[in-house]
Amino acid sequence: MLACSNVHKSYHLGERDVAALRGVDLTIDEPGFYAIMGRSGSGKSTLLHLLAALDKPDQGTITLAGQRIDQLTDSQATVFRRTQIGIVFQQFNLIPTLTAIENAELPAILSGDDPAKARARATELLARLGLGDRLTHRPDALSGGEQQRVAIARALHFAPPIILADEPTGNLDSASSESLWNLLAEIALERKISIVMVTHEPAAAAHCRSVFVIADGRVKARIETEGLDESGVAARYQQSVAAT
Repeated sequence: MLACSNVHKSYHLGERDVAALRGVDLTIDEPGFYAIMGRSGSGKSTLLHLLAALDKPDQGTITLAGQRIDQLTDSQATVFRRTQIGIVFQQFNLIPTLTAIENAELPAILSGDDPAKARARATELLARLGLGDRLTHRPDALSGGEQQRVAIARALHFAPPIILADEPTGNLDSASSESLWNLLAEIALERKISIVMVTHEPAAAAHCRSVFVIADGRVKARIETEGLDESGVAARYQQSVAAT
């Protein structure tokens, strides 16, 4: 479902190049809820942007849902993201003047889909996410957790095989965060898709099937979380980083 091979990415800062990724290898071949975990500056956000076809690697290959996305043109990448990748951001990125259902159906409306079908699909998704009674509420009338659920419904609209989540609970309280992590795990299982979440929190990573530890621009380890709680994940993560 997702494979990175020897992925490198550098950025120009003044007169010098700064290496963000230094040969990332990563494979996900089964549906599930996965985490990419690392400290600030480790390269995890850069990797997520590459996986979302928002940028291209300097070297290496990235295959997602059977497509070499590192070879796509900008226009091809836009079309691919629209139907094959769902993206959930930390800041929700909802349009404040639109209702929950209007935000959830927006990708289909912008794609020229039948409005009635788009509305029915958005209604179904929001109901599944526990927002069946909040369809006509605008973002400022929703809690942070509810806003993030609307963003998830929007990401799921085209039933993509991959959802990428960038610190999705960074603006939520602990109870809302816990609820959202459980929800993402349920969605991955129900829909047989892969949800890949970037995080620095062991509590978040403990809800995932596997955790890819990234440090210094490389994937250093893969932690299988079965039988591990938050403290167990944290301990394994520290061992992985210390071993580099």
